[in-house]
Amino acid sequence: MKKTAKRAGTICLAAVLTFGVTGCGRKSPLDPGDPVSLTVWHYYNGSQQAAFDALVEEFNDTVGREKGIYVQGYSQGSVSDLETAVRDSINGKVGAAEMPDMFSSYADTAYEVEQAGALANLSDYLDEKELEKYVDSYIEEGRIAADGTLRIFPTAKSTEIMMLNKTDWETFAAATGANLEDLKTMEGVTAVAQSYYEWTDSQTPDIAGDGRAFYGRDAVANYFIIGMQQLGVEIFQVENGQLTLNVPKEELHRLWENYYVPMVKGYFGAYGSFRSDDVKTGDLLAYTGSTSSAMYFPNQVELDEGSYAIEYMAMPAPVFQGGERYAVQQGAGMVVSKSDEKHEYASVEFLKWFTEAENNLRFGCVSGYLPVRKEANSAEKLDQVIAQEQLEVAPKTYDCLTTIFAEMDKMTLYTNKSFEKGSAARKVLEYHLADKAAQDRTVVAELLEQGMSLEEAAGPYITEEAFEEWYQSFCEALNEAVH
Repeated sequence: MKKTAKRAGTICLAAVLTFGVTGCGRKSPLDPGDPVSLTVWHYYNGSQQAAFDALVEEFNDTVGREKGIYVQGYSQGSVSDLETAVRDSINGKVGAAEMPDMFSSYADTAYEVEQAGALANLSDYLDEKELEKYVDSYIEEGRIAADGTLRIFPTAKSTEIMMLNKTDWETFAAATGANLEDLKTMEGVTAVAQSYYEWTDSQTPDIAGDGRAFYGRDAVANYFIIGMQQLGVEIFQVENGQLTLNVPKEELHRLWENYYVPMVKGYFGAYGSFRSDDVKTGDLLAYTGSTSSAMYFPNQVELDEGSYAIEYMAMPAPVFQGGERYAVQQGAGMVVSKSDEKHEYASVEFLKWFTEAENNLRFGCVSGYLPVRKEANSAEKLDQVIAQEQLEVAPKTYDCLTTIFAEMDKMTLYTNKSFEKGSAARKVLEYHLADKAAQDRTVVAELLEQGMSLEEAAGPYITEEAFEEWYQSFCEALNEAVH
């Protein structure tokens, strides 16, 4: 058996040297004398697009020139713009552009395109040794085909982090004894938020009920998916493409208590398009959001009467008390359109180069995205690349990345498997409770202005009967979305 294995390895090596194959047995279809041109659609803008374009140009001038590959990148604007362009192309809509060779895609969209039979099988171009270089859960997320083969190539990922206005926190903490340790759990955040509301309310004794919110969060769907996972429940359980909804009342009650109730009472808030906007206007002190959004955390608070500079802190996202340390795994990967061997092979060659540790970290230093190879997920490797490439990295982005790197071994990254109508189901998680909370808070705020106490105004909205009513409505909305 050893002799046979050795002989097979020798034959494979000879094939690589003679024909230029990747993996064992695939001859490269590329010809440097007759380069293949590739298009890639993405949703990067601003500094992210500039970083991506610079890497594409470097690839074209080096490895691409050597192998016979030329890549052209095109931003489609927003994620939704990109998804619309892809759907129009697949459906042959009049005026739609041809399908690109590669495009950025989240799992739900990729699953939809895969169901249309329009994605290349990346497992044909990557052997197990190559796949082992990538974070296991990132590869697993990309196995959306019915037979478990790879369809999404991980290129840049993100998770969630907590960002805090350190300047105003220190004033509050000195006055009340609030501790950063309290912000490690969702229950702790809720308690701190109540204390902050009451403290700010007390500063204007002649005006009752004008306390300010402490905390908010982007992506409420993540709160549901990861919060339930922390409590031991996979809300979207998918096996062989078949979905089972898990919506146990006890665990959902804990989520309701630590989002809806503090929202209605004014302890949490959501005012602008993103919670970083709310920190900038002084309406919040802290929020949970994507690691890639850390660069947007403001440098100052801007009020009607003037502005002042603030410092920040990057912290791990809070976990439910007693829960498992799950964190969201998110961020689009790249998919390759089904075409011919030459274009598919060349696309994978570019994606492998883009995700090499040094190249991926150079992109991450600008974008705030996490690198996808195992070796790249460390502060030591990040520092090495920064020094080697003489990169200038924004302190917020650096602190955000290193905070997550320090936590990688302590947490489990999670994303639910793709399923039909997954986008519709996620929208229920994103908006059903958040919209109700916003509407009910508006009524409570009006009652406060009329002289009611907070307990009187919010009381009818936070009873067990109110929870039961929401719970039934939520379950019905979810079932309707997926059937």
